[in-house]
Amino acid sequence: MQANDTTEKFRIDKWLFAARFFKTRSLAAEAVERGRVTLNDQRVKPAKVVTAGDMLTIRIGKFHYEIKVLALSNKRGSAPQAQQLYSETEASREQRELLAVRLKAQPQPFFAKGRPTKRDRRDIERFISSNQDESVE
Repeated sequence: MQANDTTEKFRIDKWLFAARFFKTRSLAAEAVERGRVTLNDQRVKPAKVVTAGDMLTIRIGKFHYEIKVLALSNKRGSAPQAQQLYSETEASREQRELLAVRLKAQPQPFFAKGRPTKRDRRDIERFISSNQDESVE
């Protein structure tokens, strides 16, 4: 997983994919292009070379990660192998956990998408007919 040859280059988009921050390399490259990933507090391009000791700030949705690159890899491995490539700062971890608790505490939005299904329609008709029966009596 770790490179011994110092001449091998590790692109930031490939590294982010190998470290399992993104499901595909193209998603990683897109995030870097859009400025959601910064290397040592500077915007970079997807082909920027990453080295051990670099600090990365990654925004994925509402979550922010501040990580330090510990090892380099271009190949995506298992999750435990990917976690050995970086270490997250304690402040970043605490902020993410706090945000996760806040988001979990919020009520989930109700989205009625499109037309009701056959089952939904039958439930609605049953509800309406039961209310009409009560109002008649």
